[in-house]
Amino acid sequence: MYFKQLSLQNFRNYSKKEFKFGKNTTLIVGPNTTGKSNLIEAIFFLAKGGSFRIDKDDQLVKFGKEFARIKGKIEDKELEVVIAREGVSGRLRPFKKYLVNGVAKRKVDFVGNFFAVLFAPNDLDIIVGGPFKRRDFIDNILNQVDRDYRLAFSFYEKGLRARNALLHRVKETGVRNEKEFLYWDNLLIVQGQTITKKREDFIEYLKNAKKNILNFEIFYDKSTISKDRLLQYKDAEVGAGVTLVGPHRDDFIINLINNKEEYDIRFFGSRGQQRLAILQLKFLELVFIEQTTGGQPILLLDDIFSELDEEHINLVLDMIGKQQTIITTTHKEFVGNKLLKSMDVVELKQ
Repeated sequence: MYFKQLSLQNFRNYSKKEFKFGKNTTLIVGPNTTGKSNLIEAIFFLAKGGSFRIDKDDQLVKFGKEFARIKGKIEDKELEVVIAREGVSGRLRPFKKYLVNGVAKRKVDFVGNFFAVLFAPNDLDIIVGGPFKRRDFIDNILNQVDRDYRLAFSFYEKGLRARNALLHRVKETGVRNEKEFLYWDNLLIVQGQTITKKREDFIEYLKNAKKNILNFEIFYDKSTISKDRLLQYKDAEVGAGVTLVGPHRDDFIINLINNKEEYDIRFFGSRGQQRLAILQLKFLELVFIEQTTGGQPILLLDDIFSELDEEHINLVLDMIGKQQTIITTTHKEFVGNKLLKSMDVVELKQ
């Protein structure tokens, strides 16, 4: 899979800009605030169908403009996303439009046309952050490669919002209509079980895959959803005003193996070990996507060299060359002259 070109209009700090990329490795160099991470965000948006940095996509629209456009050329496909601010064309809410070769698509059919693996400084949060960071890690992968997962995930999210709204109303009024809950309970159970099974399979892959960078065990701490569990938490949910069981409460645990002893790397691992765990997860992500889709994903390395020591930088550089890679950095020196000679270089200025 070869990402040829990116065109941006009114996206973040870019009014109108076009970038072209080499088949192997492209290095994006520039000082902070020149838009390096914004460029990576735009590319990943075409793979994920959304931003990895913010929840409200209309915030991506350049200040003072009504819409933003991201367009990417990938071999024989042209992927495009248009993001409009709230109130544009009489709409009360912001909206997105997805197109493949100029034809409008639903998000579920847009995602999956292009695959990317992102490695950014805040990925350490997958280890040290809250459970939602680890769920995002899994979701970003499975939403790209598995259409059934995308459908189940989309239906589940909508159902969860509706059921939580009902619970909030019950908490406020003290009145509960079981018939209103029946439909959403069944939807969450069916879709939630699909999500759980596919996450379980992915965790099993991570558990059994060969680990060359850091050896660890991984465990799926799943929150099963069923009629019995919803009944068990019925009163507690009214008190909380939200749904308390289901895959939106999932987590996974990484235990470092050291001299036949295991310990939770989140609490007892060093910073270096935690970074190695992230490197290992990203490498396994690359392999998983390639095995699942039959194609090589693009690797996006967003300004990670400033966060890593020389040993870790060399481990990252060993990952490039096997697939198309786009790297952002503040200084060319992080890469080294030998590798630099084989890279296409794009320089951004203030």
